[in-house]
Parts: sequence; structure tokens; C-alpha cells
Amino acid sequence: MGRLNGKVAVITGAASGMGRATAARFAGEGASIVVADLNAEGGEAAVRECRENGGHAVFQQTDVAAEAAIEAAIDRAIKEFGRLDVMFNNAGLAGALGALEQTSAENWDRTIAVLLRSVFFGIKHAIPAMRRAGGGSIISTASVAGLRGGAGPIVYSVAKAGVIHLTKCAAIDLGPDRIRVNCICPGGINTPLVQKLIPGGEPVVQQIFDTIQPIPRAGTGDDIAGMALYLASDDSQWVTGTAMVVDGGLMAGGNLLGGGASSPYAGSAQWSGPSFEPK
Repeated sequence: MGRLNGKVAVITGAASGMGRATAARFAGEGASIVVADLNAEGGEAAVRECRENGGHAVFQQTDVAAEAAIEAAIDRAIKEFGRLDVMFNNAGLAGALGALEQTSAENWDRTIAVLLRSVFFGIKHAIPAMRRAGGGSIISTASVAGLRGGAGPIVYSVAKAGVIHLTKCAAIDLGPDRIRVNCICPGGINTPLVQKLIPGGEPVVQQIFDTIQPIPRAGTGDDIAGMALYLASDDSQWVTGTAMVVDGGLMAGGNLLGGGASSPYAGSAQWSGPSFEPK
């Protein structure tokens, strides 16, 4: 307990799934949190959970595809809590689905905007506040799909590969300011986003993800929250430029689901948006 005492964090996509689990974990470790998400109902619920865990939290409605919205979330952290120590660029969606030849330019751009451009915005606007604080930790959600082909929808995978490389480049750029930049590469995590994506929802996702990696259970938001806590805390003060794989052994030897025309993700759909939106 208390590994984040006095620290202030902005977490995008914190209304559900991995972001919400991380917000609750950070709160229990003493952090003050801006819950940044499009989903107001889920965001307010996450704030209540953070407070129940002993932390301070506020909700900021945030469209991560809009630079001004991310800048406003960081400004809210400074206004409410006086500083910024941790920026967790976590918000996401599956985005464009199906075969590459059937992917529209519009869906390509929308996917890249939410999954990659938003991470650039989060890093960019965290820098001044973290410099004033004498350093900080920037964390982004990538994916095992960004490490190899065939582990997720095609455009999603390309965006996540971009997050990994942006992490490395930013770490080099910001190291002299004692701003650490790392990303997390989750494997099969049973979250509302995936439950929306795979036909059959939560029970089907659970059944699939119980078997695709050597550790025989689906990943949870808490598994990612544990890694995020390490990267946010002073325990990782000499760790930067890394892509931390949290996948139950999937990349070491598992059964990837694939992301092309025959993917179980796709069905007949061409797009999958945020988890709280109707299918």
C-alpha cells in the first residue's frame, strides 16, 4: 500500500476494463486520478470506486481522438491536484475489422486516431507538466498484436506496433528530463471491449481466452493494473523504452486468434467502436 502516495495520474479509457481496474488500483496505492473517458456513466462509477479505495478522483469526459480533449484532461489534473506524475494512454477500440482490401480509408483513419494519434497527444501534453514536476511516468496500452502479425485485427495491429515504436522514440527524447516512457502489451484480456467484439460475448470470450496461452485462464484488468502500477511507481525508476508483455505466455507459445478475413473478431462487421456503444 502507498506506492503512489502523492502522485497524480490521468488515465484514459478508465470507465471500464483495464483502465478502470488500473484507476482502482492506483487509488488504493494513494494516487489522485483523473478518470478520462467518453463514457460518463462508467466514468462516474469509476470515480466512486476510486474513492471507495481511499483515493481522490474526478471524471473528465474525453474524446481521445481530439487533441484539445486530452490537453483538457491534463489541465484538469493540474487544476484539481496541482501536478501530473503519471499519464496512462489506455483508451481504445477494435476499430476497422475484416480484410485489408475491404477496409475503408475512413475506418483506417478513425482507428489510427484513437489508438495511435491519441498516444502522441497524451505524451506531447504530459511533457510540460512532468518537466515542472521533475519527471514522471508515461504508460501506453499497446498489444501483443503490435509485436507480430496475426494476433488481432489488421489496422488495430498496425496502430499498436506504432505505439510500441513511439514509446521507444519518446523514451530516448525524454530520458534527460527523467520522464520515463513505457508501454504494456496485453494478451487475451476478458474486457467489455473484447466481449463486444467476439460473437457470444463474455462467456465465449472466457472460454476462448482460458485456452489460448500456457497459463490456463483468461487475463483480467487486474493483471494489467499490476504492471501499470509497477511502471507508475518509483520501483521502475530505471525502466524506460520498454514494451512489457503481460499475456500469460501467449507470445512464448500460444494459439493466436488471427485478424484477417477469417478472424473470429470480424464476422460481417467492418467496424467496432468503444465498448459502451451499442453493437
